Amino acid sequence: MVGTIVNTCTIVAGTLIGVALHGGLKEKYKSVLYDALGLACFAIGLNAVVTNLPKSQYPVLFIAAMAVGSIVGVALDIDGRFHRLVERRSKRGGKDLGGNRLADGLATATLVYCIGPLSMLGPVISALEGDNTFLFTNATLDLVTATIFGSTYGVGMLLAAPALFLWQGMFYCVALLSSEAVSEALMAELLIVGGLLITGSGLSLLRIKDCHVLNMLPALLVPPLWFLLMACCK
Repeated sequence: MVGTIVNTCTIVAGTLIGVALHGGLKEKYKSVLYDALGLACFAIGLNAVVTNLPKSQYPVLFIAAMAVGSIVGVALDIDGRFHRLVERRSKRGGKDLGGNRLADGLATATLVYCIGPLSMLGPVISALEGDNTFLFTNATLDLVTATIFGSTYGVGMLLAAPALFLWQGMFYCVALLSSEAVSEALMAELLIVGGLLITGSGLSLLRIKDCHVLNMLPALLVPPLWFLLMACCK
């Protein structure tokens, strides 16, 4: 769980840096940091796709997964619900300087830290392959985000760190317990789909195209369901 521990520590460090900065980072620094991280996400996601495509047993499965997953995500309006919830929490937090402000800040931060392909797929890859690249990338993103949250809501935002640890720890433990059921072929398909989602996140960070990646998260469920169907048909 090295990757998850590092990710948790970056949230703590970022929050403390934000508290020390008081007014927070200037907009020009936030912008250049997110540009740099967007490029990193784009490269890491694309590399995952290119590396694993030759290993795919079903070359069109990732296309079907992205299509089906996106339709399901749009039907559920995952992206819209998430952003409306974050916006509502942020507005409430800005009006109240008391305990409710911290509570809303924590709710917003927890959502931002936990919901996304890096934070959800990262622990699985770490558990099954010992590769922490996704988690280290997520940790870097969270360091910047935590700095902003810390400067806005204060030291109480440290409480979001254990929430992330428990969230990623759950994915890590489930992956370990079900490791025998996850074949190399299935892992390749998950990495292709996950890589595309991370590439989409990079495009959004670079403000090139808002891919509404959260609406595509159900795509990660398609490869496991397909492999389960193939196993049942044998």
